[in-house]
Amino acid sequence: MADLVKVSSQSRSSAVAGAIAGIMRQEGYVEVQAIGASALNQAIKAATIARGYLVQDEIDLVIVPSFYTVMIEDVERTAVRLAIFTRPASLVAPDAMLLAA
Repeated sequence: MADLVKVSSQSRSSAVAGAIAGIMRQEGYVEVQAIGASALNQAIKAATIARGYLVQDEIDLVIVPSFYTVMIEDVERTAVRLAIFTRPASLVAPDAMLLAA
């Protein structure tokens, strides 16, 4: 199973970004889960910051969002999961890494 990083509205985006970057360096894939608009905002900011952290490693990211149903205290909730992959070099424009900085 892939590593799952759970993000809340109270999560520090820089801390989540560090977790995403670390897992991406080791595994090349991570899933980030958020429930609610504020949590999703933090998750997107974290992924954006992580992309900047990974520039020096020449790793770029692809994010694929999906809905996911979770049970929390016997209540069904809808989460957004961001599947984050390493973008293959063949899909990166020559100057694309400069845009991440």
